[in-house]
Amino acid sequence: MIRRNVESGAILYTDEAATFRGLNADYAHEVINHSEEYMRGAVHTNGIESFWANFKQTIYGTLHFVMPWQLDRYLDDATFRFNQRKIGDGERFALALAQADGRRLTYKELTQ
Repeated sequence: MIRRNVESGAILYTDEAATFRGLNADYAHEVINHSEEYMRGAVHTNGIESFWANFKQTIYGTLHFVMPWQLDRYLDDATFRFNQRKIGDGERFALALAQADGRRLTYKELTQ
């Protein structure tokens, strides 16, 4: 999955999960052992852990349930909100609206 979605040569910061073994040949891979440390200089996983915590809270506290085939749309929304979290609601709304200009998603497409 990583090799399909992450450009070769990218810098990866991960924990010690077995999923991430064998990536050193294709990536600049830095590993954090959470039993010893949570941060080593710029190497940490705090940002992605924060993102997933916020996303899970959105599902449990606001959405309550998501359809599996629409999960990518919920993730796109959560990614946009997380990446724009330091600007105000009005600015974020204007930015989202500007990105939607000329695009149309019908109910039929949404529910397929």
